[in-house]
Amino acid sequence: MKPEISVLVVCLNPGDKLKKTLDSIRLQTYRNYEVVVKDGLSTDGSLSCIKEEPDAVNKFPTLRLIEKKDSGIYDAMNQAVQESEGKYIYFLNCGDVFYSESVLTKISELIHRNPSDAGIYYGNIYERLTGREVASNPRMDDFGCYRNVPCHQACFYDRKLLIAHPFETRYRVRADYEQFLWCFYTNELPEKAAFVYGDILIADYEGGGFSETKRNKKLSSDEHKEIVRKYMPAGKVFEYRILMWITLAPLRTWIAGNPVTSGFYNKLKKLYYEKGAGR
Repeated sequence: MKPEISVLVVCLNPGDKLKKTLDSIRLQTYRNYEVVVKDGLSTDGSLSCIKEEPDAVNKFPTLRLIEKKDSGIYDAMNQAVQESEGKYIYFLNCGDVFYSESVLTKISELIHRNPSDAGIYYGNIYERLTGREVASNPRMDDFGCYRNVPCHQACFYDRKLLIAHPFETRYRVRADYEQFLWCFYTNELPEKAAFVYGDILIADYEGGGFSETKRNKKLSSDEHKEIVRKYMPAGKVFEYRILMWITLAPLRTWIAGNPVTSGFYNKLKKLYYEKGAGR
């Protein structure tokens, strides 16, 4: 029988972070899952926690190691999807861990309470850099897609959505964003994608990675502009840019990322979402 959930871990020379991430998966009380580790030919010995540790593979319902060259993180993610067998796909980056031992149980319950032929099920994340919970927008709409799609560490994707439209590897930072907007706006499958939120803390997110360097923040901004033009009318994009300016978006981003102020900000944001504003 095929697993319900595939947890995909992509890596290249991750050091001891791979073992940390795998240990958090192993502790899940839910067992109808598989783990696919897609490694880009690491040379740092990090795979020893799979290859050399006694009974390492037996600690999981199923664990498969795929060693294959790739052109970058999104190519590696596409390769991992192709190797997966679960109906739902979750990406857990090296260094990130599940927030609790019951995450997969709670997600499975959310899926079964809200069945869909092509769904994205998502929750919230805990941001290690600020020490705060970051809530996702529970109602996806045009503005939500422009400003605030869920972090991909908060999302479980129906595999068919990732097969139908793999991550576009020409985007270096925002390919997951482009794929999410494709699911929301285009989705050429017969079934319309459903976006189902659960108030569940999914991942303890390490942060400070590739997309958050100064250089890649500029690239991220440029890719965001290109992607929204691809999916949204120019008039709507202009309207949202004005709205972001009026509501002091850069200042709010700074407040959200500051360990001193992030807690208060994220509590207000979650309350705002719960009241139905969604912006």
